[in-house]
Amino acid sequence: MDMQAKKGSADSAGIAGGVAAILRSDGAILADWCALAGIAEWGISAERFTEELARCAEARFRGEQPSVDELRVYVGALRLKDLGLACACADGVAEAWEHFVGVYRGYLRACAGVMLARSASAPEAEELADSLFAELYGLTAEKRGSLLRYFHGRSSLKTWLRAVLAQRHVDKIRAGRKFQELEDEDGGRQAESRIAAMATLQVAADPHRAKYLLKFTEALQTALKNLDARDAERLRMHYGEQKKLAEIGRALGEHESSVSRHLEKARRDVRSAVEEILRAGSEAVNGEGRSGGMSEAEIALCFEYGAEDAPIDLDKLFSPSPARKVESGGKEIREPRPGI
Repeated sequence: MDMQAKKGSADSAGIAGGVAAILRSDGAILADWCALAGIAEWGISAERFTEELARCAEARFRGEQPSVDELRVYVGALRLKDLGLACACADGVAEAWEHFVGVYRGYLRACAGVMLARSASAPEAEELADSLFAELYGLTAEKRGSLLRYFHGRSSLKTWLRAVLAQRHVDKIRAGRKFQELEDEDGGRQAESRIAAMATLQVAADPHRAKYLLKFTEALQTALKNLDARDAERLRMHYGEQKKLAEIGRALGEHESSVSRHLEKARRDVRSAVEEILRAGSEAVNGEGRSGGMSEAEIALCFEYGAEDAPIDLDKLFSPSPARKVESGGKEIREPRPGI
């Protein structure tokens, strides 16, 4: 290893160590994250999961040392339950692997079937899907460790696995071209494009998917309308306008750490409100019958489908009414109608 590579490795280790130290600085928040990740179920220690969070944060901030508040917002938005399972599987926890195979093998075979235009039970689909498990286990010839080390929790594990599977299929097609002439090269390229597009599609296995997405969107809209004006403004600025915590703080006359705490609370409040709305159902509207409440499993599906591909425009969801006022440092800001 040359001096430049050694320096880069040392810098990376230093950043990861600094991130881990920040994560450990607030034991209560770290304990909440560990609980949300469900690591106790797999026998993963808080210290080990802290290292995993630091690894993910290092990949996200790419050589920059994040502030405490930036790190809290980032970790708070991760798919912690999926990340906890991936961490346990990468560490070789047998119970975690048993759960992973039970949940994701059928799903990956269904995805492979869509990519190959076959049924999920077709031998080709099973072979494609099951070939990915060798990489997930870390049993490839390269011995790079489990492929799950590259999962950072920013998307759901299902979304990530589907994308990896599609990429592996494209790689196999390209490798095959080295050994045989394709009669129709344009057709081969079109096949690659079709497979890549399939990576962004959800396997149409759930006939109620559209209904779940609609109910999730409606519940989210209702929850946002009921938010405190300042909480809604923080969320709109952070997610709709992609503003940093410091920028939001300057606009609203708040300290950066205060903005971070309020954002975390607002996210929890919105999620709880959405869950309650879905659990309670809705009253009859426009002559249509009352919608019954959903089970916990159905609510979980609503969040999963909504996070993956619900047609939700955060800027529109948070668009202010013409008369809404937002206080900022003791002043009132009257916001115009959108488009005016």
